[in-house]
Amino acid sequence: MSDSRPNAEFWLDSLRREGAAFRAALTPETLDSPVPSCPEWNVGQLVAHLGAVYRRHGAHVGRGVTSDPGGSIDTGAAPAGPAVIEWWDESFRLILAALEATDPGSPAWNWSIVQDKTAKFWFRRMAQETAVHRWDAQLGAGAALTEPIETRLAVDGVDEVLDTWLPSKHDWDPEGQRGVVTLRTTDADAHWAVRLRGVGISLLDTGTVFDDSPHAQSAVSGSASDLLLALWGRVPFSVLTVEGNPELPQVLIR
Repeated sequence: MSDSRPNAEFWLDSLRREGAAFRAALTPETLDSPVPSCPEWNVGQLVAHLGAVYRRHGAHVGRGVTSDPGGSIDTGAAPAGPAVIEWWDESFRLILAALEATDPGSPAWNWSIVQDKTAKFWFRRMAQETAVHRWDAQLGAGAALTEPIETRLAVDGVDEVLDTWLPSKHDWDPEGQRGVVTLRTTDADAHWAVRLRGVGISLLDTGTVFDDSPHAQSAVSGSASDLLLALWGRVPFSVLTVEGNPELPQVLIR
């Protein structure tokens, strides 16, 4: 895992930066363009999705309680056509205002299995959601425009996939795979070890001494951005260096 943990201020700054970059990728002319990394969406649908995410979580993060808001939040329907960009602008202002007004240590619901039910979860989640979708939006506008996710944010994103997303996914199927996958960044001092147990995963301390031989092992290395984008299924693992069993890392795709 990574050696240093970001804080709410870092995530809020990242959200501001990534949100501005997402917005800069949008033009009325590209709203109908397909998003290759999200084949079910065009750019306009991606904009509507992210705006709805902001509105939903902005509405509950500051409540100061850990109860599930369920279906009590109405995000409203995103308008069609170029008006969706202005709707996204307002959505982005809403999430920023909500997080800026919320103590990251205050109680807040989240969907994960983590024990820490505080608002800082959503500072991280909104920064990471925006960063990956910023990359999607840039890809939809033209592949030459994509920029890597900032290294420290990407390292934190790998942490999030492994310590929050995969352990919390009830429909995740590890396909019976067993073995150890190690992940290492080439542009930061960050590394992870994941044991696949056939029915689930364990995120291991990288100093762990294994008490038995894993059925198969795979070592993956590359930039933090490429690691994160591969875990989110945005780029193939072939853009990384994969040693050993090439099938094991595929199981970790979010």
